[in-house]
Amino acid sequence: MGFVSKLADEFKQFALRGNVIDLAVGVVIGTAFTKIVNSLVSNLILPPLNLLTSKFGFNFANWAYTIRTESPKLDAKGEMVKDAAGRPEMLVQDYPILKYGPFIETVVDFLLISTAIFLLVKAINAAKNRLDIAKTQDATPGTTPEPSEEILLLRQIRDSLAEKK
Repeated sequence: MGFVSKLADEFKQFALRGNVIDLAVGVVIGTAFTKIVNSLVSNLILPPLNLLTSKFGFNFANWAYTIRTESPKLDAKGEMVKDAAGRPEMLVQDYPILKYGPFIETVVDFLLISTAIFLLVKAINAAKNRLDIAKTQDATPGTTPEPSEEILLLRQIRDSLAEKK
């Protein structure tokens, strides 16, 4: 029992550290934000892009490497249609082997999502920097920054020249 108890205590210390809790909160917020950005991409950005691309005769969703193959013809119930001899009627059709169009859409989604997250993080960092600068200025109201050594040296020279007069 000592080993299990020690392991449980170590896990408790690990799990209750601030970094782990911050990471968990970040994952939850990131998941929620990803849903928002996915909705933005799939509902607002990709439809006009698909409309534009389909207007010129292509749509990413339909891009695929296909092979021509025979398959049984099916009726409305989903059952095979048979000829008079009882053999299934065959239908020649294209069968998609590699669907690279949806992959391209996924890459575009990733690029748009990563760009949106980058811009959001950049905006948050800029706001944080402004806030830090404002806090620094508020922390020392009425104080002026220390003059440089050149200024101090020039003041000494000025004072010594004024004494000689």
